[in-house]
Amino acid sequence: MSYFEGRSGERYDRRAGRLNRPLFRKICREIAAVAPPGGAVLDAGTGSGHLLLELARLRPDLRLTGADLSADMIAIGRRHVRDASLQDRITLDVADVAALPHPDGVFDLVVSTLSMHHWDRVDRAVAEFARVLKPEAPLWIYDFRFVSVRGLTAAARDRFPGRPIRRTLVRALLPFPIFAGYAI
Repeated sequence: MSYFEGRSGERYDRRAGRLNRPLFRKICREIAAVAPPGGAVLDAGTGSGHLLLELARLRPDLRLTGADLSADMIAIGRRHVRDASLQDRITLDVADVAALPHPDGVFDLVVSTLSMHHWDRVDRAVAEFARVLKPEAPLWIYDFRFVSVRGLTAAARDRFPGRPIRRTLVRALLPFPIFAGYAI
């Protein structure tokens, strides 16, 4: 059983929802500023959907989708979505980021927060993001600062040729940055 299942998943959801709120709010403000009206956003590795719930409050016009490998986390997220009466705006799918159940070119932005360090194959995930994104649409990945990004950099150069990879340090919880963001 993984850390994200059963009672452990519930504990993780409570802790992550509280601790990650400042980071999620910051990221959601940035997404809200650039997402096109009526746009579609995918949160890859959504966990229990806290980022999407925050984004739904900021931008009621967006169509929001979350994907996570943990069926338990998706079940918790669906409960949050129901409790917030947002079933018509947020869809959560059990899915591997390396094999997304979405057609080509449907998302205006793909974001992932604190998930990349769990991916078995970063190159396959980036390939899937490139596939489901509309042409020129951005990919934003946030993770802990200490996570190696060699695989991300190589995959992004391969799948998004000519696009720069912008790295920013993110201060959200503490006065010093523990997160890094990568905009492609």
